[in-house]
Amino acid sequence: MRRLLTTALLISAYVPAAQAMTVAEFLAKSDAVKAKGVMAMMSSDLTLLRNEMKSVSTAYRADIDAAQKAGKPPHSCPPPKGKASISSDDVMAELQSLPTAEKARTSVKTAFYALMKKRYPCGK
Repeated sequence: MRRLLTTALLISAYVPAAQAMTVAEFLAKSDAVKAKGVMAMMSSDLTLLRNEMKSVSTAYRADIDAAQKAGKPPHSCPPPKGKASISSDDVMAELQSLPTAEKARTSVKTAFYALMKKRYPCGK
């Protein structure tokens, strides 16, 4: 169930988030959705979580593309879209690994960008 939920978070349709969600909020909603078991598929919070991750990943790719087009060094150097080896479990583990105080003040976007920089650093 966890793999299904986290996979669904990363492959959903794009709908921009109204405001940045903190890691603490994201994880709390994720835990609440997981607790619903099969009923999670009907949860409005599942849609919210999907939309948040899609918004973050779309913004990340747009930032990478914009830096490349502008001739600026990119934030990080991921493989081409669709070739990345990062999984939803990797993303969730990264979010969960943050210290509690940091979770409360760090946006999902900031945490995701940090993961991508760590996972796909640019060569020198």
